[in-house]
Parts: sequence; C-alpha cells; structure tokens
Amino acid sequence: MRPLPQPARESLTLAPVLHALGDQVRLELVRRAVADPESTCAALADGLAVPMSTLSNHWRILREAGLITMTVDGRHRRIRVRADELRDRFPDLLDPILHLAATESESSGLP
Repeated sequence: MRPLPQPARESLTLAPVLHALGDQVRLELVRRAVADPESTCAALADGLAVPMSTLSNHWRILREAGLITMTVDGRHRRIRVRADELRDRFPDLLDPILHLAATESESSGLP
C-alpha cells in the first residue's frame, strides 16, 4: 500500500481544516470515515448523489487539509481520519463538529 502526500501534523493549520469541514458533503464523508475506519472512497460515498469527479475533488481537499490519510491499495483508496493528530493539534475541535454533523444528518434523514 502506498500513502498519498499529506501535510505533516505540525504543519496543520486551522483555516484549511475549517474550510474542508465547511462543505456538507465533505463533512458527511468525514463523519462516515470516522464511523468506518480504513474503508474505501467508494464505500464511504455510497448513497451520496454526487458525481465521481466531484467526490475526487472532495477527497483531495480533505487530504490536503490534513483531515484524512489516503492510501492506495490496488484499485482502491483506503481512507482514515487523522483524528488523533487533529485532536493533538486542535483540541476540542473535531468531536463537537462531528457530533453536530451526526445530529443534523439524523434530523434531515440523510444517509
């Protein structure tokens, strides 16, 4: 397996992280990735009415912001949220956002 480039933990900054989480689709992808670690891009995006090209862009933004690690595994891309690194760098940021996202998802009937 080959990891794709991502920023180092110490170079993570708040603006790109918040920008990446500011989009509903990306927020839902991160929420799903937290719930299903080491899943694939395709499995995490299942049920979202978003074109594949747009999803690829969302994954890139999440990876470049430092929210996820993406590893090439044959024809698949495995995703892992960098939760521990994000919690070290930005304490008390990720958990409340993901909790609110889950609450909104449940109340709106989204998958």
